[in-house]
Amino acid sequence: MQVLVNTSNGIENKDSLERWASEFLNDALARFGHDVTRIEVQLSDTNSSRSGSHDKRCMLEARIAGHEPVAATHHAPSQDEAFRGATQRLTHLLERTLGKLDRREHRGRETIRREGEPAE
Repeated sequence: MQVLVNTSNGIENKDSLERWASEFLNDALARFGHDVTRIEVQLSDTNSSRSGSHDKRCMLEARIAGHEPVAATHHAPSQDEAFRGATQRLTHLLERTLGKLDRREHRGRETIRREGEPAE
């Protein structure tokens, strides 16, 4: 899964931020890896000159193979909290969206259940 990080309004876009975001999202969204092709991250400081609560914003947009992209946004006092909150929202959104696609399109998925083996 490809991760692109964009920043604006006084947030520095460093290589370490990109590496961390890529590792974090690949771990958090690993189960969607076969459906999600790319994640775009947009970090911004909504009122850059003033401090206040919930002034950091993170928007995550997930590109789903063969379907429309989905996006989640979260505002928080810190960049880290905004990023983690948006990731949690995106996870729930992907669960719901891909679950609907599974039911509607009867997409084949591997199962963890094994046929013929009794449960102990």
